[in-house]
Amino acid sequence: MKIRALIVEDEPLARERIRSLLEEERDVEIVAEAGDGRTGVERIKSLDPDLVFLDVNMPELDGFGVIEEVGVEAMPPVIFVTAYDQFAVQAFDAHALDYLLKPFDEERFRAAVERARQTLRRQQSGSLDRRLTDLLEDLRRPRHLERLAVKAGGKIIFIRTDDIEWITAEGNYARLHAGDRSHLMRETMSSLETKLDPTRFIRIHRSTIVNGDAIAELEPLFQGDYVVILRNGTRLTSSRGYRSNLQDFMNRSS
Repeated sequence: MKIRALIVEDEPLARERIRSLLEEERDVEIVAEAGDGRTGVERIKSLDPDLVFLDVNMPELDGFGVIEEVGVEAMPPVIFVTAYDQFAVQAFDAHALDYLLKPFDEERFRAAVERARQTLRRQQSGSLDRRLTDLLEDLRRPRHLERLAVKAGGKIIFIRTDDIEWITAEGNYARLHAGDRSHLMRETMSSLETKLDPTRFIRIHRSTIVNGDAIAELEPLFQGDYVVILRNGTRLTSSRGYRSNLQDFMNRSS
């Protein structure tokens, strides 16, 4: 009996990598692919695959959002795909069928598929539902990343959030400024904002997030705007729409 697999991954190269490796598995049939979470939800509901390779970090609707949209009871077994080895990996170890940490090698991929194969043979759907429910409960608890993974030059660089002074938006990307270096990360500002500790990182503009520890001065402008001056001399402008965030920061600092 063939294992009907669905790939939900927004990065074309990663999607191609999974596809090429699955094509070597004789008992696996790729029923479809999806390049974003919303399409993934639609294809899970319409195709009812046996196994889903699910990217964790996707804009708009991430992997955990896909599970919630589909519903834990209706969700097929999942192999998560992630670039982060932070808290998520620990949760996967405890609750998920398996995970693949990018960049993964062929041996690790084969092991994940074999684990899925054995689990499907045992038809442990009830225990999988319980594990996915536990995973979602874990993820609903407030957690904040202590470091971020950034792809650069074929490598993955891990940056401690403590070292980030400010973040600026560049389309659907975010530029992390840490010391005398900057790193471009494929992440929206809204998504990043949910992953960073709100008691330390302040959204001062739709395109700017600042580490409160890096702020040296606030220079008032007109109508509630400020120039935010960092310890390294960088000057950033806040906007009225995020005035309350700065006000909360000032209240905590007083």
